[in-house]
Amino acid sequence: MNSQKIVGWIGVAVAVVGAFVTIPYVGAILLIAGLIIGATIIADQHVRVIVSALALTAFAHLFDAIPSAGPYLTSIVASIGVLAGGAALTIIFRNLFARLKP
Repeated sequence: MNSQKIVGWIGVAVAVVGAFVTIPYVGAILLIAGLIIGATIIADQHVRVIVSALALTAFAHLFDAIPSAGPYLTSIVASIGVLAGGAALTIIFRNLFARLKP
């Protein structure tokens, strides 16, 4: 298991635990973990990660329709969206830097 997967699983664990317990700076933790993950994603998966980040963030609120469990599921999916969003930002910044460097 490589470091990217370890950081990813830790991020998912923080997202799940954060849905049930208040974790200070959970958004910042997930964003930083996502930034780390994004640094090692290969070019073939860039579009998949960016679209996944957008979809997770956009559709997380749909779980609110489920009674009792909905808010928890929404929190988990939205937090994983933050994790994926951090990875997407790293990919975007890397691509922007590659295009702008001399």
